[in-house]
Amino acid sequence: MPISLTNRLALVIGGSGGIGAATARLFAEAGARVAVTHTARSADAAATLAASLPGSGHLTLPAEIADTASLLALRDALRASWGDALHVLVNAAGFTQPVPHADLDALDDVLIDRMFAVNWRGQFAAIRTFAPMLKASEDGLVVGISSIAGRTGIGSSIAYCAAKAGIDVMTKSLARVLAPAVRVMGVAPGVVDTGFVPGRSPEFNARAAASTPLKRLASAEDIASAVLACATSLRFATGTTLVVDGGRSL
Repeated sequence: MPISLTNRLALVIGGSGGIGAATARLFAEAGARVAVTHTARSADAAATLAASLPGSGHLTLPAEIADTASLLALRDALRASWGDALHVLVNAAGFTQPVPHADLDALDDVLIDRMFAVNWRGQFAAIRTFAPMLKASEDGLVVGISSIAGRTGIGSSIAYCAAKAGIDVMTKSLARVLAPAVRVMGVAPGVVDTGFVPGRSPEFNARAAASTPLKRLASAEDIASAVLACATSLRFATGTTLVVDGGRSL
């Protein structure tokens, strides 16, 4: 039977984005107290989201996923409000920039470094930062947002695919070393109907939906539901990445 999240504490890094916001909403509806992070550009969106969540005690806090000093400040702010324990960490922050796979010169060193700093190093640094608080709860959970691009090698850029493959490996490695106090899970979407990928056209979305066995794109809520399941239903799972793609990777 799914467990209740009443009085559990959940931190959603990247909580003002499409998947992050949907995840924060589902966790709050399930009874959790939720903290969502934002950058300088997304502060208003995060505040609006937090004000709309059911329940009380929700927080919005600034953080830059690629800046460890910022994550440490986030940890200190969260401890000041919630104490030393944290039940759930959701790594929903991410970045991409489309680069045709055949255009090797366009994928320059600066873009590669940023892609890994945000999409891989940032997730690792967040887990490293909050591992003591997750362990203190004695029932901690990390959920990282991955992508089927890490398995198929098809995505917005080769660097993005590689970073997401790295998240899948990190999920396995950290699940082993953080057990039994903390479980580590991943959720890998296919094409999601959000504005995450810059320049993605309605025509692309229509083609993607038509070539997906379930004949539609994922919604942010589809992915958030899988994240919620990691916390409420899949209690004996760790080190596993759930594919939520409507069959697109088949």
